[in-house]
Amino acid sequence: MKKRKILFSLLTLLLVYFIWISFLVLRFKPYKSGTPNTLEVEGVYHIHTRFSDGRKDVDEIARLASLAQLDFIILTDHGSPNFKSLASQGWKEGVLVLSGSELSVSRGHLVALDFKLPSRQFSQNTEQAVHEVSALGGFCIIAHPYSKVRWSWGEFIGYSGLELINANTMLKRNYLLFIPYLPALLIKPEYALLKILEEPTLSLKKWDELNNLHPIYGYYSIDAHLLYRPLLSLLHLHLLLKRPLSPDFKTARGEVLDALRQGKFYNAIEAASEARGFRFWAGEGNETTSMGETLAFSSPVLFRIEAPFPFAKEIHLVHNGKILLRSQENSLSYEAAQPGTYRVEVYLRERSPLSKNIPWIVSNPIYLKKG
Repeated sequence: MKKRKILFSLLTLLLVYFIWISFLVLRFKPYKSGTPNTLEVEGVYHIHTRFSDGRKDVDEIARLASLAQLDFIILTDHGSPNFKSLASQGWKEGVLVLSGSELSVSRGHLVALDFKLPSRQFSQNTEQAVHEVSALGGFCIIAHPYSKVRWSWGEFIGYSGLELINANTMLKRNYLLFIPYLPALLIKPEYALLKILEEPTLSLKKWDELNNLHPIYGYYSIDAHLLYRPLLSLLHLHLLLKRPLSPDFKTARGEVLDALRQGKFYNAIEAASEARGFRFWAGEGNETTSMGETLAFSSPVLFRIEAPFPFAKEIHLVHNGKILLRSQENSLSYEAAQPGTYRVEVYLRERSPLSKNIPWIVSNPIYLKKG
């Protein structure tokens, strides 16, 4: 009799659990934004394939990226560099497939992009590797600085970027939080992934410190080795171009990598809500400065922020790491009277599996420097 009661209690708890998880998952839908803009292209950064330690080949990943309606993806297979991965670039399934390499160097892991093929392997010494990549026309991004192979900070030597969120890191670090939402992987895996994201406090703080020394751009990184389909929908880079993406591979490659090199993009947790339409710039009329640019500061500068989304959100304008103001309006203007680094964070305030303390959108900065 006692065993029957225990069994009945366990079955009841299991039923309650499945009702609870089904309710949460089935009611979840990412919020929608406005009309697509051909000058705003959307893609995913930091993907591993079978050319290193990933589980799928390039063609299959490109097919999944096409289903996710991405404009581009960036492969970052391990190597010094990974020549096979670099040779796989091209238009595949209507998606621009680009490739760099994730280098294992003395300070940690470093992603190198847009370099000419070297005649020999890159150095394992960090400073030398950055110099070699730069000499070949490329630029470097510090990968997952506070996890896995942690980055050992030293003198700033011209890094172009820093990963702010790394999905693979958070998945490994928060796997216990992931367990209650495992059934969601069968129905809406993006829901489960959103639940394991955490506030990137350390990365944001370090990013602000580095920007006091030299412009450096922030990246949301999926670092995908498996779970490609949901990860391709999780974290997106939104690039702002001057013209629609060219159908010519070489031209399109240059357009995307130049936008990354110049910081003309913002990051979004796309699985929580579509972010297309966000804008952050300085100036008025034809005299404007966009994300990633530096403006000589001699008099007050007008900043403009557009977040034209039909749902609740909160905009933070951040100056040198400190919040200047908060707003829940769709449009915001602010007259800056001090030089420094200005960037924007946007937080969802609607019901969402994404924590309200994690920035849904993070812009790259605009720099006001004394002339």
